[in-house]
Amino acid sequence: MARAARSRREDPNYRWVALSNTTLGVLMSAIDGSIVIISLPAIFSGIRVNPLDPGSTSYLLWIMMGYLLVTAVLVVAFGRLGDMFGRVRMYNAGFVIFTAGSLLLAATPFTGPAGAIWIIGMRFVQAIGGAFLFANAQAILTDAFPPGQRGLAFGINGISFLAGQFIGLVVGGILAAINWRLVFFVSVPVGLAGTIWAYLRLEELGTVTHAKIDWPGNLSFAVGLTALLIGITYGIQPYGGQTMGWTNPFVLAMIGGGLVLLALFLWIEQRAEQPLFDLDLFRIRAFAAGNLAGFLASLGRGGLAFMLVIWLQGIWLPLHGYSFADTPLWAGIYMLPLTLGSLLFGPLSGYLTDRFGARPFATGGMLVAAASFLGLVLLPVNFPYWEFAGLLLVSGAGAGLFMSPNMAGIMNSVPARQRGAAAGMRTTFQNTGMVVSIGVFFSLMIAGLAASLPGTLYRGLVAHDVPAAIAAQISHLPPVASLFAALLGYNPMATLLPASVLHALPAAQAEVLTGKGFFPGLISAPLQHGLAIVFIAAALMAVVAAWASWMRGGRYVHEDHRAPAGGRAPAGEVGAELTDLLPALDEGRGSRP
Repeated sequence: MARAARSRREDPNYRWVALSNTTLGVLMSAIDGSIVIISLPAIFSGIRVNPLDPGSTSYLLWIMMGYLLVTAVLVVAFGRLGDMFGRVRMYNAGFVIFTAGSLLLAATPFTGPAGAIWIIGMRFVQAIGGAFLFANAQAILTDAFPPGQRGLAFGINGISFLAGQFIGLVVGGILAAINWRLVFFVSVPVGLAGTIWAYLRLEELGTVTHAKIDWPGNLSFAVGLTALLIGITYGIQPYGGQTMGWTNPFVLAMIGGGLVLLALFLWIEQRAEQPLFDLDLFRIRAFAAGNLAGFLASLGRGGLAFMLVIWLQGIWLPLHGYSFADTPLWAGIYMLPLTLGSLLFGPLSGYLTDRFGARPFATGGMLVAAASFLGLVLLPVNFPYWEFAGLLLVSGAGAGLFMSPNMAGIMNSVPARQRGAAAGMRTTFQNTGMVVSIGVFFSLMIAGLAASLPGTLYRGLVAHDVPAAIAAQISHLPPVASLFAALLGYNPMATLLPASVLHALPAAQAEVLTGKGFFPGLISAPLQHGLAIVFIAAALMAVVAAWASWMRGGRYVHEDHRAPAGGRAPAGEVGAELTDLLPALDEGRGSRP
């Protein structure tokens, strides 16, 4: 059996089968994570729910962010299950679950709040399948490819994740214009083909470690991280008379309780015989620094797509003649340079990583990304598109330069028996960073808007004959209402102003207020202030991520052939293995813990 596995591992044809199938799985999951964002207006219209109604805001947040939250929570546990019961088996199960969830979403039988709850629940089912795919795809690739080719493999596979996020924006806009159910159904034939292909062609090459499930570790980690991310998600909602909910007792309880449970998880894992995750892996510099860099990179980029979409949909596209209803589709199209930069530089940096190590390319990628964020700060709010596209191309290049070397550096650094759990932890850091980033960036943006938007909005409304009392009421609405209206492709003033007020105004004034120029012109200065805060914060996070990436040390591959068949390595084993391998490393490239 071991001889057969070794021959398949050395078979170059099987490597490309594993790469193409896992890339399809990751691409499908990534597309589905973003396709819903651009399709939300059509989805809510289809189930007859107004997402801007105060009682429906939680539906909007959960449909947007629930998928990321569930995958962030589950990937470590599912990666560990792959180590225990076979990575290919768990990966195949992910394809089946994801496809079933997509079919149930396309067949949503309800309307109103019941329809929204159904969609949220089935998105959770999709996320469970996606977590199985994300957690085991990287481990399958690491098993299939020799160390000298993993960078290229991760370059192709990792870029499919970045590309999928933005392909979803375009595909979602096209399909939503036809029928909102197609947004979910499009994954079904892809999932069926991937499931059949995976069951027929993928074979288990990894080390299966038979162990007991660490229930205390699983529960404390899952509940703690879930509570933390729920608190962050609800922190951007208004609370009482405040623009955000960071003083909401529920939010504080969720964040505080989540942190306590995560601290308990660390305490449990230090004492468990067969832990959910071997914390000793963080003694490996390449693993610890790579995950820190990945978290900071996601923290800097995760909410950036939302900010760029709001910029395009709320200001630039209407000012250039696009109707508000068409802005979601065109925002996805105009952001394609970001994907192009990733596609060009991701595989290239992965190939070079195989020769020179991850450190220079991952570090350089984050510095390139930081420079692009600072460039966005300098753009006028009504920019020439070629300048915006050029900065997006540079930003995508930075993401491509970083992602595949960082992924290869992390996966190369861990013992073979723990690749599933390590891949899950890497994805957890990535997805957690994205959820936290959305909360942080929205909070920074709202804080920037809250300082100047009310006065600007009040003066603009009064100047166009809106009664002062109504203008005051509208101007004191939480800025998040304007952001969500722009994000969803609604006409902001037609949404915020009562229909009775619009009908009572002179026709010419009502036409100006609901036209393409009034709201973008009104919000330009306050939004530019908020965007500057967001982009500067993203640049700082990217610089810190570059520092963390540099601290990973030089090129290091951890090929572990001496581990026992279960649970945690004996005390000191990880350090001993690293010490034994140090003489084989290139001069100056040690990764000693």
